[in-house]
Amino acid sequence: MRAVIAEDSVLLRVGLVKVLEAAGFEVVAEVGDAEALLAAAELHRPDLVVCDVRMPPAFSDEGVRAALVIRSQWPTTAVLLLSQYVEERYAADLLTGDTRGVGYLLKERVADVEEFIDALRRVAGGGTALDPQVVSQLLLRRHSDPLDRLTPRERDVLELMASGRSNAGIAAQLVVSESAVAKHINSILAKLDLPKADADHRRVLAVLRFLGVG
Repeated sequence: MRAVIAEDSVLLRVGLVKVLEAAGFEVVAEVGDAEALLAAAELHRPDLVVCDVRMPPAFSDEGVRAALVIRSQWPTTAVLLLSQYVEERYAADLLTGDTRGVGYLLKERVADVEEFIDALRRVAGGGTALDPQVVSQLLLRRHSDPLDRLTPRERDVLELMASGRSNAGIAAQLVVSESAVAKHINSILAKLDLPKADADHRRVLAVLRFLGVG
């Protein structure tokens, strides 16, 4: 198995190289930023990429964005992301598509070498390795999602709102009265805990929440 490591901390990068080599991987490149990671992935086409979520220059989401590009261009390349903290949004981004050969672990897991090597091999073999804290945070976020409070009919109404339909258009589509649509919309706005504002603005906020950008 051929691997590329992307980690800006020199000490951790050296440690990762030693751990991977001890596990039988051939480390074909070790880099310190996302741009170099993409270049190394294109050059070597590795079986596994191990990369930090936050890397230079901005130390925001460079690593995960590079990982998503790699998964898109070379789907057979397994990716294991390492993060200092639980960052659910990045984990969710990585897990939105094909979850085969995907891992997301906190860096503290590297200290348990045997456990970390097991995760490396599992991801490289097409499996999934998720840090227990990441799983807990994702489940907590999912269970607290206000969208889960909506009834199936309210979700239908919100979906039609998102497509730009007026109350009359929604009523015609669902074969109900406009007053029934208005009641559904009032219920949706209440369940989504939207801030007090004029009705039109709250409709926009509801649609943004439904689309995952609000």
